[in-house]
Amino acid sequence: MRILLTGSAGFIGFHTAKALLARGDEVVGLDNFSPYYDPQLKEDRNAQLKKEENFTLIRGSILDRKTVAKAMKGVDRICHLAALAGVRYSFEHPEEYIATNIQGFFEVLDEAQKQQVPGLIYASSSSVYGGNTEIPFKESDRTDDQLSLYGMNKKDNELMAHTYHHLYGLPVTGLRFFTVYGPWGRPDMALFLFTDAILHGRPINVFGHGKMQRDFTYVDDIVAGIVASIDKNYPEEVFNLGCGRREELMDYIKMVEAACGREAKKNFMPMQPGDVVTTDADISRARKMLGYEPKTMIREGVPKFVAWYREYYDL
Repeated sequence: MRILLTGSAGFIGFHTAKALLARGDEVVGLDNFSPYYDPQLKEDRNAQLKKEENFTLIRGSILDRKTVAKAMKGVDRICHLAALAGVRYSFEHPEEYIATNIQGFFEVLDEAQKQQVPGLIYASSSSVYGGNTEIPFKESDRTDDQLSLYGMNKKDNELMAHTYHHLYGLPVTGLRFFTVYGPWGRPDMALFLFTDAILHGRPINVFGHGKMQRDFTYVDDIVAGIVASIDKNYPEEVFNLGCGRREELMDYIKMVEAACGREAKKNFMPMQPGDVVTTDADISRARKMLGYEPKTMIREGVPKFVAWYREYYDL
């Protein structure tokens, strides 16, 4: 297939592009190399992809309809991963989130409808569950108690996709990602922050006084779910993509310490605004309908990230 992959220089986008190219698909990457975090990391991911003959990069923004239309010409699927991610950054830059995550999503969705692309797969987030207290989170749970602008953005994406499917028959699949980690990960995420601090002898900030649980999902497992969604191309679905088990934050930190070979100095801090105590994905629908089966637990995944970090930063 010929696939438009927005956010191809991003963490999950890069890994998804590699998987699609490895199986013989043609990938058109669209990325604006946003300075939200170190653009050099994005350039280095992109340099890996440029080695593949079936990869084409278009540098540009999803907010530019002409660029989106050009990138979309003749594609069989759209995998829309471009977004401003993360909860906390949205508090300081709300206008960027509204522009990129809502207006940008509209530009991609509306152009897909105009060009009659046969299917669109897009990134949602576990953040849509907001203040939901039913554990584990099921796709059928209510998601109207939003706690962050980012979660609201992603819920808005799901509503917009549903409306376009209803009005125009556009096949849409939303994927609610749960705390994705792995090599080439984002510098604003916990595993990167912990590893960087521990290896440089700085203390780590442990929020929620360490009493949080997360469904940590290794990036290769997420990619397997994305690729399956592209292939299945259901008329309209939303799936949880998590590991299907919650881990204690302090156990996660112990594994980072073990992989780094030293104990962290810890600053225990209160919960941050917009954060939740627990995330836990019910992945039974993804198992049944996508053949989704996570393979990498944190005891294997965390050391892989730390090994990548040491190599990338030459430590």
